[in-house]
Amino acid sequence: MPKITIDGQTCEFEGKKTILQVANDNGIEIPQYCYHEGLSIVASCRICLAEVAQPNPRKDNALELIPKLVPTCQTPAVDGAEVYLKSPKTIANQKSVMEFLLINHPLDCPVCDQAGECHLQDYSYNYGRAESRFEETKIKQPKKDIGPNVLLYSDRCIMCSRCVRFTREITGTNEIGIFGRGSSEQIDVFPGKPLDNELSGNVVDICPVGALLDKDFLMSMRVWNLTKTPSIDGVTASGDNISIEHNQGRIYRVKPRTNIDVNKWWISDEIRYGWRFVHDEERLKAPALNKEGNAASTDWHTATNEVARQLKDLVKYKGDGSLGLLVSPMLASEEAFLLAQWALKIDPGAVIAIGPVPFVGEDKHFPGGYTVRAEKAPNARGVRRALEKIAQTVLDHDEFLDLLDTEDSGITGLIITGNTPSPRHDDRLVAAARDRYTLLIDTLPSPLIEVADVVLPAATWAEKDGCFENVNGRIQSFERAIEPLEGTRPEGQIAHDLMAAASLAPATQYNAVRTREQIAGEFVESIHTPVYFDNRETDLQYVTL
Repeated sequence: MPKITIDGQTCEFEGKKTILQVANDNGIEIPQYCYHEGLSIVASCRICLAEVAQPNPRKDNALELIPKLVPTCQTPAVDGAEVYLKSPKTIANQKSVMEFLLINHPLDCPVCDQAGECHLQDYSYNYGRAESRFEETKIKQPKKDIGPNVLLYSDRCIMCSRCVRFTREITGTNEIGIFGRGSSEQIDVFPGKPLDNELSGNVVDICPVGALLDKDFLMSMRVWNLTKTPSIDGVTASGDNISIEHNQGRIYRVKPRTNIDVNKWWISDEIRYGWRFVHDEERLKAPALNKEGNAASTDWHTATNEVARQLKDLVKYKGDGSLGLLVSPMLASEEAFLLAQWALKIDPGAVIAIGPVPFVGEDKHFPGGYTVRAEKAPNARGVRRALEKIAQTVLDHDEFLDLLDTEDSGITGLIITGNTPSPRHDDRLVAAARDRYTLLIDTLPSPLIEVADVVLPAATWAEKDGCFENVNGRIQSFERAIEPLEGTRPEGQIAHDLMAAASLAPATQYNAVRTREQIAGEFVESIHTPVYFDNRETDLQYVTL
């Protein structure tokens, strides 16, 4: 295997890689601004220049120093080469580049949203000069609103051109360009063409300084106060890997986690801002009993005991097949399994169905390989997989409604789950629930609340852990980021509580990993890294990336 030496450290590599890529793979820091794994290499920022010696085949492969500094982001790694990051020439270049970049850069780190995760700030400390020699007046550039989600602070821009290449190569929309020359050069959007594509928020992620900022996160929280929790897209079928960043039980932003096989380095704006329903003021916060048309809040013990008594009597007098369970495709696989297990213990003939799977338009493919999914349910396949593990037949939503519309369906009790990002309006389901005993487990108010006999408030995906299966059949686990809203519980815990109330199982705490063992017969020690099932075989098998 070929190898190079970087400051005395031997680094092996495979294939065709640049010196910078080899260094990054081996945890060796080379300062870099314009380079990004997902974009073309332009070698424009020049801070990654270094002294390099390569074997000269004309001199029996003796090492020979290249007479000038070379950009490590663009220079191929050659077997036997040596790279000197601490040589006087390399260090002098780094200091010079940093000095030029800071000439017109404003000293506004205390009020900049990028403070704490700014490469310019970090590199200035590690590679810059201790003091500025610039005494002239700084050139000031304007602040601009360039789109519905992004603000541009032009005077902070270091012209790395990452955003320009992103809109050219990844989205193919070309909204951002470079205008002017010399000291007046700046990035901007074309007249009448704002940055308004479905992936626009990614330019904020890839900006190495505080030039492009997210309007939604602006001035809301210092990044060093945020806790990052790895998670999975909970609003579409894409299964994008994300980080939920939160503080004191509140989510402040969602950013992408790199997974080359799923979402590469990007996420859509729909996923980036789709978490807001988690903190919706209309969230259901307490169980409620609906008696004679009047809904009254109650405690969990009373509500679960009431459900257990009513369903027990219903099945006792109406017989098997009198219950219908509609499981939302928004739930985790483990929760679907537990709910079906509970329903079938109460009524072995219970009819099991999967809830409606919403679609908006068609899949949209971008030149950079990212796809915005039309399917807006994170776990339709996972829920069906879990239900089919325990039920002989799983109906689609429309098949279930058609059955409810028939006079001889025999279903006199309904268990409905929701957890959708916005209140759903299903007139057929409301009509079917009106004449039946109905338990609703949901997060937001909807017309179903008016006809449900019991309403149990559920936790959102950010407030629990479990597994989602995306549109490509990839099953990935996610962790709880924040504690459930006071008064709410995950559907898995609700299933445990309902089984305990019906004396079907002892009272226990919901554990996604334990339920995953029931479904797959395997144990996952850690879900801090992306984990998925390989469903190409009949039996599910855990594979760690």
